[in-house]
Amino acid sequence: MYKRTTKQMRIVGDFYLPFGGKLDPKNRWVKLEKLIPWGEYEESYLEHFKSETRGQKAFSVQLALGALIIQTKMRLTDDEVPQYVMESPYLQYFLGLTRFEDRKVPFDASMLTYFRKRFSPEILMDVNERIVMAELGHDEDEDPPTEKQAVSAAPKAAEKQLSFEEIPKRGKMQLDATCAPSDVRYPTDLRLLNEAREHLERFIDILHTPDVSKNRKPRTYRNKARQSYLAVEKQRKKRKKALRGAIGKQLGYIRRDLAYINRYLMDSERKMLLTTNQHDELEIIGRFYEQQLYMYKTRTHSVENRIVSISQPHIRPIVRGKAGAGTEFGCKIMTCLIDGYTIIHKMSFDSFNEGIHLQDAVEKYLALFGCYPEAVLADTLFRNRENRAWLKERGIRISGPGLGRPPKVKNEALKKQARADSAERNAIEGSYGVCKRKYSLDLIKARLENTAMSSIVLQFLVMNLDRRLRSILNFFYNWPFCRISRPKCIVFALKQNFGFVQ
Repeated sequence: MYKRTTKQMRIVGDFYLPFGGKLDPKNRWVKLEKLIPWGEYEESYLEHFKSETRGQKAFSVQLALGALIIQTKMRLTDDEVPQYVMESPYLQYFLGLTRFEDRKVPFDASMLTYFRKRFSPEILMDVNERIVMAELGHDEDEDPPTEKQAVSAAPKAAEKQLSFEEIPKRGKMQLDATCAPSDVRYPTDLRLLNEAREHLERFIDILHTPDVSKNRKPRTYRNKARQSYLAVEKQRKKRKKALRGAIGKQLGYIRRDLAYINRYLMDSERKMLLTTNQHDELEIIGRFYEQQLYMYKTRTHSVENRIVSISQPHIRPIVRGKAGAGTEFGCKIMTCLIDGYTIIHKMSFDSFNEGIHLQDAVEKYLALFGCYPEAVLADTLFRNRENRAWLKERGIRISGPGLGRPPKVKNEALKKQARADSAERNAIEGSYGVCKRKYSLDLIKARLENTAMSSIVLQFLVMNLDRRLRSILNFFYNWPFCRISRPKCIVFALKQNFGFVQ
């Protein structure tokens, strides 16, 4: 069993290339390898293994997490990741290998499924916060601390018993929420009922296998059910009466199939014919049938915890009320943007009101950086009466106009401030656009709930890493805005980002 005890400082020149030469220390993958605290997540990674002595040798944290970062950054499929790694010595260096192997795949493509399961969303969110802290978690009057110092010092400042006036206020926090659509077909009741019926018919075929030559298979009328479904589904404009009639017929077919399956499952030996996933799917179809029957009888189109996908029952409809996408189906994410870096505050497949989480987000800002933000830039959902009073008590300004009637005499200074806040808040909307267009947040293809959340966090994590890589280059060019002297600036940058200055 692999186990790393300490984080060893790697030197680029130690990486062996069989064809000679050395790796370029300015390469983006070489820089990126030094930005992630690989060794700090060994214990949480090893918890997923049953034994440290039995079984095959486990892959390291750097290889497992690094492979997921490569896949997210380069938008690769599972089959393409090992091939790209085998072809590039920089990618192999990024994964922690000591020599270039061009004839052997370092890991199989199927291992990426296990890598996604071993890194929970909580672990990846912690990695993301540490990366942001390493860039932003230091005082302006002091030399920038190391990554471990920044992460350990900020919570201590928040634990001190200080009044609201004594707590410092620095920076601005932008809050907003978005939805990461999952890779599901737009759900309709008739289409989902037909899909559930086909699954039940397949289960009946499996459960009837021992009686193939003894008894006749129960009648499922699958051909008639299929024709009844297509007769309405193929219509361009479906009338309500015809649609309701087709739904009623499909409910009748499902009720009959469920009765057959329950009769089969009374035999304990036949239960073994279905796999665990099939038993879970059968339970999901049972809940889905009850929801559809309730909506059919009550003539409604809403029900609590409505199932919109048989294969992904955790997905819920998220009503956004936006042009072109009134309802989305995926995970809702609430994030805060701090100096261009994104921190995920809350994510759930169930819809939630992001306005009630503003206070928790501000307190998390205090825990991370040891100070309150000067201002909170958010939309109208966050600017309710309770949040305004809570922020005013702590001396934090919130963007947007006040509640109530607008004043008769307009204050030009406040109007200018509101316009500036509105323009500055465009950054968080832009971060969602970048993450959706460049990092595939607009279509989450992971099917399990935890792996889908892990994929979402990975995309924000990679986006923050790319921004930090760009800030390394700006570190050298923005001399007038540097907060420390030029020699110190050079030494600190080389130590933190390249690792070859003693």
